[in-house]
Amino acid sequence: MSGTGTGEELGAQAARARALALLRIRSRATAAALLPAAVAVVLLVAAAQGRIGGGGWDALRWAVTACAAVVLLGAAAVSVAIARARPAVSPTVPLSEQAAPDLYRLVRDLADRLGVPAPSAIALTPDCDSWLEDRTHRSAQPVENSATRPAASGGRRHRAPVAPVLVIGSPFLWWMRVAELRAVLAPVVAGTGPAAHPDIAAARRFVRGLDGAVADAAVAAPGGFTRLRRLPRGLVGWIARLLLRSCRGHAAAMERGVAAAASERAQAVDYGLRIAAQEQVGLAYAGWDRLLTRVALPAWRMGRWPSRLDAGVVSALTELSRRDRLADGFTSRLGERPACDLLEEPGAADEAASLLAARLFHGGPAETGPDWSPVDWQQYPEEVVDRKWRTEAARLLRVLDAMGVRPTPAGGPDETVGGAGTVRAFGAHGVDAVGVAVPTLARVVEQLSGPDGRGEELAAGISAAVAREEAAAPQQPPAGSPASSDGDALDFWGTDPLPLFPLQPPRTGTELLADHVAAMVCCAAVDTAGAAPGLDWLDGPALLVDGERRADLGSPVLSLVEDGDAGPLRCWLASVGVRTDKPVRLV
Repeated sequence: MSGTGTGEELGAQAARARALALLRIRSRATAAALLPAAVAVVLLVAAAQGRIGGGGWDALRWAVTACAAVVLLGAAAVSVAIARARPAVSPTVPLSEQAAPDLYRLVRDLADRLGVPAPSAIALTPDCDSWLEDRTHRSAQPVENSATRPAASGGRRHRAPVAPVLVIGSPFLWWMRVAELRAVLAPVVAGTGPAAHPDIAAARRFVRGLDGAVADAAVAAPGGFTRLRRLPRGLVGWIARLLLRSCRGHAAAMERGVAAAASERAQAVDYGLRIAAQEQVGLAYAGWDRLLTRVALPAWRMGRWPSRLDAGVVSALTELSRRDRLADGFTSRLGERPACDLLEEPGAADEAASLLAARLFHGGPAETGPDWSPVDWQQYPEEVVDRKWRTEAARLLRVLDAMGVRPTPAGGPDETVGGAGTVRAFGAHGVDAVGVAVPTLARVVEQLSGPDGRGEELAAGISAAVAREEAAAPQQPPAGSPASSDGDALDFWGTDPLPLFPLQPPRTGTELLADHVAAMVCCAAVDTAGAAPGLDWLDGPALLVDGERRADLGSPVLSLVEDGDAGPLRCWLASVGVRTDKPVRLV
């Protein structure tokens, strides 16, 4: 672009003004650290020239000199901590140019149209967002060789500016078309222009260094000298926090100015298409959230991670478009070229992003293991849904046994099962001929709808059982990073506990009990009424009866759990043809 608009100029000027304000804060801090040393030098020079002398002046001179030494040592420690601090890095999947040459070409063409530097690299994040991230460090920035220019003041070498990394939300690549992705990325890529300004780049490095120093100081010092190490680390952290608080307002205003300038610069590139593309951003976020919370989370809790989450978001959003009248018509765009075609191996990128999503939102291991294995969508109903139901049904019956609840025989034997010389008769309340409790739905319904209701006791028992199982699960170390395809690894976990972004708050006892009762009902429907486990792209595990999803089970189960009223559930069971007296297969 040959020129810029007034809005861009105003935004850029505001950003540069705030950057200068941040650099002035850095200069004032440096001056404050050097002030005692300057006073000490003046006193020492005056004493050497014989201008001052005597006991009082000598005491003052040595006191100021000692104070200057302490302040200089403290300032040096803070400077080293800020310079060596590693700023936080967002968890992403690195995407090399060999893995996505067409995507790199699209981004470079977009940068050329905008008249800004192209991003230095591209990475994927398992979220519906895109941004620029500076992943350079002062000590790692290369110094120009052939392009080095002497400064006006004489001969200093300038560091070559390194463009930030472009982070793209992986769901965008699968749901958006190529033109839509380009329109959405235009204002993001335009931000590389302000990022190349020396004042803005220096101000960002200063703020990120302070942020990293504060994070480093918050980490407990290891070893036997923890208390000795804590004092200097705490002092460095206190000074860094003080500087960071004074920078916060200027830094926020600077970033707003950068965003305004980038948005104005991108106005001339695909502006009309960007309005429609932003609608797809909102739709993608809604479908992605439903896919994670309703579909992926049950699998993660079972020790399985869906390996094609990004492909699943297309199915989820297509289903959302079919159900939601406001989203009707969005599926007509699916005939155009999807943005994931810009990748050489979309499946590999989808699998890496899916594993990272499980790590971020659930806290799963960074690698596949015997208790943490991938699952395809075709295997999901049998390996996740059916297993989830039977695991929860088994837990429900174990809690009943632990409570000392034993069903009483009532009526004659209703069903005879067995073979090879073994015949067992089960009563209507889930007890065999010799008085041994068997896993039947009738036993659960009896306990929840009886005159002494046991709902609260059962809910508390299930909550305790779930807590014990979660506590017994092996804990993953908070630090560590999966290696990328080109051998690089980013230590982006730091010391924060995982998951970094939990999807749902802890469930209440009543909610857990309702889930377990519904699981028992579904197991009985599968075993006695010919039903089957299924997958609904928006609601997760589903019960299929005659090939159709039955979504009306929740209300009868809640009536039983909350009110002790088994009538609605009995009607539902009769409509499906479920036998409550027959034993249920458990895991």
